[in-house]
Amino acid sequence: MAIKVVTFDLDNTLWDVEPALLRAEEAQRQWLLTHRPGAMGNISHDELWDLKKRVWKAHPELAHNVTAMRQLFLRELQLAAGYNEQDSTVGAQHAFEVFLAERQNVELYSEALGVLEALAGRFRLGALTNGNADVYKTDAGEYFDFAFLAEDIGASKPAPDMFQAALNTTGVNAHEVLHVGDNPEHDILGALQVGMHAIWLNADGAPWSSTNSDTGYAPHGTITAISELPGAVAELERQLSEDSIDR
Repeated sequence: MAIKVVTFDLDNTLWDVEPALLRAEEAQRQWLLTHRPGAMGNISHDELWDLKKRVWKAHPELAHNVTAMRQLFLRELQLAAGYNEQDSTVGAQHAFEVFLAERQNVELYSEALGVLEALAGRFRLGALTNGNADVYKTDAGEYFDFAFLAEDIGASKPAPDMFQAALNTTGVNAHEVLHVGDNPEHDILGALQVGMHAIWLNADGAPWSSTNSDTGYAPHGTITAISELPGAVAELERQLSEDSIDR
């Protein structure tokens, strides 16, 4: 019953993603204003949102692929402004590259590196994200043995595919894996439903909702900051050891 692998969600688990996204959106906007005049300057916030929703609705097959969805939106934005197919496609690629460079420029929670260093000495670590952050482009990258993005797997959490990919990569059983994440549905229910252990990073102190309670699942531990994770892992291991003795 020992834990051998710890997997992490990334955004809002190891870092606050909002500042990086705001910078990325602004960098993308500035590129469009400079290189595709008219694509951004003449469209209202509501019109921009309507265009995004139309793209999402027209391409449900890309729901798990935030990269492809954003590139398609950027292409449609330029086509709507009168740019031709080639310029819109090339412009979408360049605008996305500018966005992604800032999106990857995240600032880890102050305690995160110390926690990862401590855990990496005892467990294999993996990253499982529905977003397009590359953990190997952050300061945390050196501690991770593997990482999967939903767009590479073809399905987003809470679907079992990404969790199963972690099991296939490590060769361990589901009950030997602990997943840590901030989203009660995507991370916690998703991990529990495949038989993994799960610790919920609940920074806001939100209740485990009645909807989640109705599923019969609950996290094996709850923390309010990543600094509390080593203690929560130790407590889980203690419980597993006692359960093993009782058997």
